[in-house]
Amino acid sequence: MTTPPGRPDQPLPGEREAHLSVSAPKSRRRRVVLADPKGRGRVLRTIGELEEQTSVGEKLIRDLIRTQLRSAFSLGLGLLGFFALLPVVFYALPQLAEVELVGVRLPWLVLGLLPFPLCYTVGYAYRRLAETNEQDFVNSVDR
Repeated sequence: MTTPPGRPDQPLPGEREAHLSVSAPKSRRRRVVLADPKGRGRVLRTIGELEEQTSVGEKLIRDLIRTQLRSAFSLGLGLLGFFALLPVVFYALPQLAEVELVGVRLPWLVLGLLPFPLCYTVGYAYRRLAETNEQDFVNSVDR
């Protein structure tokens, strides 16, 4: 038998079928279990409690909402506190308020340009925190 040039390792289609039928012994089927069936009932019960809005389901949702609100208020108050302190800093340090960059005083630059990227960054951080909280919630329900 000659093999076509460029494909020395691959047998011809007829040879492949003959090779497989001769060399492969017939194996028995085996059952493969990928998950523990004992834990599934608890997950379904918890999901049922969430859907039926039982007292346990309401507590789980209330805890998720409380966590989300805590994240939102902490980031929002931190941002608000930072921007509230900027005028105080410029008032307390007048030499800092006199600094000019590109012909514009520093307070105008900081208060005019800094809020946009900072608000975007805080929003991005909140989204990541919210996704983490929701994933923790889903993981606690799936346990």
